[in-house]
Amino acid sequence: MSAVDSDTDVLVVGAGPTGLVLALWLARLGVRVLVIDKTAEPGTTSRALAVHARILEHYRQLGLADKVVERGLPFAAVNLWVASRKVGRAPFGIMGTGVSPFPYALIFAQDEHERLLIEELQELGVHVERHTELVAFEQSVDGVRATLRMPDSSERTCKASYIAGCDGAHSKVREILGSDFPGGTYAHVFYVADVEASGPVMDHELHVALDRSDFLAVFPLKTSGRARLIGTVRPGSEHRGDVSWNDVSKTIVERMRISVDRVNWFSTYHVHHRVARCFRDARAFLLGDAAHIHSPVGGQGMNTGIGDATNLAWKLAAVLHGCADAALLDSYEPERTAFAHRLVATTDRVFTFATRDGAIARFVRLSVVPRVVPAVLAQESARRFMFRTLSQTAISYRHCDFNAGTAGKVHGGDRLPWIEHADDRGDNFAPLAVLDWQVHIYGEPIDDIATLCAERELPLHRFGWRPEMERKGLAPNALYLLRPDGYVALADAHARVATLRSFLDERRLQPLARRTLPAETLAAAHSTREPGAVDAATH
Repeated sequence: MSAVDSDTDVLVVGAGPTGLVLALWLARLGVRVLVIDKTAEPGTTSRALAVHARILEHYRQLGLADKVVERGLPFAAVNLWVASRKVGRAPFGIMGTGVSPFPYALIFAQDEHERLLIEELQELGVHVERHTELVAFEQSVDGVRATLRMPDSSERTCKASYIAGCDGAHSKVREILGSDFPGGTYAHVFYVADVEASGPVMDHELHVALDRSDFLAVFPLKTSGRARLIGTVRPGSEHRGDVSWNDVSKTIVERMRISVDRVNWFSTYHVHHRVARCFRDARAFLLGDAAHIHSPVGGQGMNTGIGDATNLAWKLAAVLHGCADAALLDSYEPERTAFAHRLVATTDRVFTFATRDGAIARFVRLSVVPRVVPAVLAQESARRFMFRTLSQTAISYRHCDFNAGTAGKVHGGDRLPWIEHADDRGDNFAPLAVLDWQVHIYGEPIDDIATLCAERELPLHRFGWRPEMERKGLAPNALYLLRPDGYVALADAHARVATLRSFLDERRLQPLARRTLPAETLAAAHSTREPGAVDAATH
């Protein structure tokens, strides 16, 4: 093995959306990052399509949301069909009004998504090291020492403070850690096909169809006349090695009056449901599919991985910059594993219902669903619950010991409620673009709070009280300390100086702005490393 070493703060293994978003947050926060991927080039096909509101909110913090929305396709509604009859339509744009500045789901293919993230990283001087594979790593109290196989098959050593496994369902990082990955595999074999087609459901809305023993999802693509179809392979065909579009059961496709003119891309896959036993081992972390995989119900997979990255990035940056005690990293696993387990359990139940064989399952799909779904969708509360669940805006970390307090209906660990007209300048999410700690007060701030915030260099944002704030669960004159990821760390109805000071001191928290480099300086630092070189730039 070559004696050439490279040094970085965080070694990111895997350049899918999860790894790229983690690297982007870290780079923006002034952290040295090295991203490696064993593939020779970014993917050109993908199954992941949906980008939900919570991820778009995080992308807004990074200045990315407008680009993603421009390149993607917001779809206005989800339609449910049973036995060729439409039984329900959920208008996504209406359902999310007032909940998020992005009251819809967005279709944005994973390969295009990755290209955009790579472009953003390159502007910061960060390049993905392609055809570079993790061979092994070992941990010590001081950091991680990893062995990398280079494009020329030589092996080199990389020293990092932390390693992040974003390397998918067959994660090498997870394998080296010896972390169990319990769960199972669904019996059916599924296909995904990128097609050029025509028909009444080619209307830029999402359509899900259930039949006696079949399932079909039709995802619109931005290019007119193109769609992504997901369904099941005809029983018996899955044992052949050359499964093609011809092996797909066309019954449900024909009943939906979809006329497929051309198949641009076709692939089959098994669907799994697994959650890693642990998401962290000392200085090693698992994120995305390396930590959890589940059915494609609701388009949650890629979004959950990006959520993992957003949750971990600012914590790593805070610890590496000396702006928080290392114990902050302990919060990553409980915050993300709880959601992963709930997600897998929920999608498993829905997916099993949609694909299960047997007389009882058919009766429920064909007779019960057509009666129940319209009644449910007629209820505004049910529609709002559906949006918050699918959009991931309902995710809360209340159960984690790191977060504390309650003010109004908002608890420490909750996502900050979105106030569209917080003041004359706009909404209350705009200040979150600083990617740092900040205090919000909706009403009149106490002078002592302003003094403490000034002493600690904590941005203080005061919003005049409006009725909308009470409807969203906020309390007048209360204090909300916000984390860099837009979740409430501390909620105090009485806005007590002692409570805020104690929270900050016990956790040794300081604003990241004290240590974060300006974007121009950061780009110059990273750009000292040429693409293809192992050595990570220092700053």
